[in-house]
Amino acid sequence: MSRRIAVIIGHPDSESLCHALAAAYIRGAEASGAEVSVLDLASLDFEPNLRYGYRKRTELEPDLLHAQHTLLGADHTVWIFPIWWASMPAVLKGFLDRALLPGFAFRYDDSKPLPVKLLGGKSGRIIATMDSPVWYYRTLLRDAGITVMKKGVLEFCGIRPVGVTRLGSVRGSSDERRRQMLARAEQLGRALK
Repeated sequence: MSRRIAVIIGHPDSESLCHALAAAYIRGAEASGAEVSVLDLASLDFEPNLRYGYRKRTELEPDLLHAQHTLLGADHTVWIFPIWWASMPAVLKGFLDRALLPGFAFRYDDSKPLPVKLLGGKSGRIIATMDSPVWYYRTLLRDAGITVMKKGVLEFCGIRPVGVTRLGSVRGSSDERRRQMLARAEQLGRALK
């Protein structure tokens, strides 16, 4: 049985390096026989504001229902996004707020101190681009946005292990450096990581 991979693109610009990295990853994964589904968050039609928190239920738009179905059907999830202001873009944060809801991604249990993880049995990969040097982001900013995504979102919901690929400095990078980044993404896809 082939591996089912969901690639989630969290960059709002379809001409971004993140989209090119997603295409490279998908090429590699499909060459290795994987079944790949793509969620390009900027093209989904949904309200990113979780207006009432968890106090009041808001009906999910068809695109979010489809996204949840895609995530449930995947063995492996790949999250590709830029680091902006040490974190993720608003479109990705809004998607997480609206799609990874209690009852879908986790469940509260009054007899336990921590929520029950409902997305177990899946692995994950984060591919994050940044304008700063990777060492700066990891050391001075303490890997803030990646830690939130890996620990506070994916592992919180049961997705593990989660591999991380950090790609920087994008701003001012040469064509050769970008080719190397794309080759790395394709290699990860080929290895189904």
